[in-house]
Amino acid sequence: MMDSPYVRRVAISLKLMGIPFQHEAVSVFRHFDRFQSINPVVKAPTFVCDDGTVLMDSTLILDWASTLVPREKRLMPLDDSAYLKAVHHLGLGLAAMEKCVQVYYEETLRPPEKLHKPWHDRVSAQMTTAYDLLEPVAAEARPWLNGDRIMQPDVTIAAAWRFTQFIMPGRVDPARYPALDAFSRRAEALPEFLATPLD
Repeated sequence: MMDSPYVRRVAISLKLMGIPFQHEAVSVFRHFDRFQSINPVVKAPTFVCDDGTVLMDSTLILDWASTLVPREKRLMPLDDSAYLKAVHHLGLGLAAMEKCVQVYYEETLRPPEKLHKPWHDRVSAQMTTAYDLLEPVAAEARPWLNGDRIMQPDVTIAAAWRFTQFIMPGRVDPARYPALDAFSRRAEALPEFLATPLD
């Protein structure tokens, strides 16, 4: 489902690389049996290759997908120093994404009387810290983190921010992160993002 930031980052990235795919909207909650018939582990995103091989984990799917396109169409820089910086930014974006999902699950799936406040507070702080670290990064984008072309860190950071604002409105105040908010809006205006709506 595109309400998963992991699924969405894969779909947007495949479109940016020009890799055709067919999307099947299957929920890990509402369609558990259907999902299990495709991938017994029931992990989103799941990608079924033409030969039937089942791939999972958004980063691994995208790593494999990048082998299908020429180097210049890949979404990670080719230069060693730029690549290292991109991996650093990508890690921050994925951390923000992961911690937001954890906070959301804690608050929506766990009964209130069983919510462990120290854990909830810790995960919430990790999410906020990731965005604190990403705000000055987004402020330096011209217009993207590696220059004129949108790359994987840009996609991931923008998808994480949009997911957080959508799933927990008001929790992470956009006024506190003006560069990130503008960065995300810039990305969301691109055709590949518009064609892959979260809501």
